[in-house]
Amino acid sequence: MPLLGVLYFVNYLDRVNIGFAGPNGMNRELGMTATVFGLASGIFFIGYLLLEVPSNLALHRFGARRWITRILVSWGIVASVMAFAPNATVLIILRFLLGVAEAGFFPGIILYLTFWFPAEYRARAVGWFMVAVPISTAVGSTVSALIISAGDGLFGLSGWRVMFLFEGIPAILLGVVTFFALTDRPEQARWLAEDERSWLRRRLDAEAAEVEASGHWPLRRALTAPRILALAFVYFGVTYGLYALGFFLPTIVSDFEQQFGTKLDTIEKGLVTSIPYAVAAIGMVVWSRAADRAAARAEGGFLAGEGGRRWWLALPMILGGVAIPVALYLEDPYSAMAAVTVCAVGTCAALPTFWPLPSQFLTGAAAAGGIALINSLGNISGFAAPYVTGGLADLTGSQRAGLWVVGIVTVVAAIVALSVGRRTSEAAVIRTGG
Repeated sequence: MPLLGVLYFVNYLDRVNIGFAGPNGMNRELGMTATVFGLASGIFFIGYLLLEVPSNLALHRFGARRWITRILVSWGIVASVMAFAPNATVLIILRFLLGVAEAGFFPGIILYLTFWFPAEYRARAVGWFMVAVPISTAVGSTVSALIISAGDGLFGLSGWRVMFLFEGIPAILLGVVTFFALTDRPEQARWLAEDERSWLRRRLDAEAAEVEASGHWPLRRALTAPRILALAFVYFGVTYGLYALGFFLPTIVSDFEQQFGTKLDTIEKGLVTSIPYAVAAIGMVVWSRAADRAAARAEGGFLAGEGGRRWWLALPMILGGVAIPVALYLEDPYSAMAAVTVCAVGTCAALPTFWPLPSQFLTGAAAAGGIALINSLGNISGFAAPYVTGGLADLTGSQRAGLWVVGIVTVVAAIVALSVGRRTSEAAVIRTGG
């Protein structure tokens, strides 16, 4: 789990560090408007969408160790080459290729965790893995700001270029570590005692046997079922707020100078940007553990049992969706950052409580394809959120309209989550060996 967390830390940082580069010299040097910046930020997800499902099926076939190694090395190379983009067009092309290179990493890890963790532990396992998202943004904002500030002029490059170069290299090095350190299945884990391997294998096999007779989901059904498409929309709503914040929060903090007369240097802006995500990291772990414990209880109101998982997902989504537009109408930077922090906590807390829902009825090749499809369709938000937010900022001269859209999309997705979550929990649990 620590290795997976480090991998996702680097993955998410390389995905969103363009948000730190934009207001710190990149937009000015490459002549990028807010709309072009939004396009460069979001086009990553088009490449990501195109190859997500085939990449995850390849992981299911060839094993996590080899396939994740391939992903790490290829994305690290592309992320580093972005440092030498001569213009906005080349940067946009490289962002697209970065999405192609990274495709399959996240849903591959979600699938991989189902090989190791029984259902009642799965939300907290996903929570510990995905806590890398707020930590990456919290720590990454400060680290990125330091690299931009201290690295300006190094190798004759602008600070933002040095940041891209330095933050791409760890993925390549971690690819080598992953090849030698990652274990594909519990039965191959030499670091577990024989009785531990046997217990875990029996526990996972017992879950499979318990639900095997309930039915069969072939891969084709997992790629076309309305329930899967509904879950993809829910995930779209969760990540819409996440990416809008990730790409535009540094710009919002930079705008505090104009709105409130606040004077911040590059490093101070990085530190302020990290605050919402530092709080969100704690909230994410606490919320996912509470969700697993509630799901294990047969009684305890609407939040208990497997049927209660939809509420553990929807409640933080609603909280985050309401908080983000409110932040833009507050009259001082402290209350505005408090509202942004509430939004970050709500959005991040929803992430680990979402993924136990599809794993209730998908496994094997159907799980590989279905989880990848949900993730790829949901991550269209990574293109839509920055592009729509940037476009509305150019059109209206304010961030308000774009972030109102964030709030509306998130709340509507929470309502859908309550509906699809109820059907998922009430339906027969279906399993397939692929």
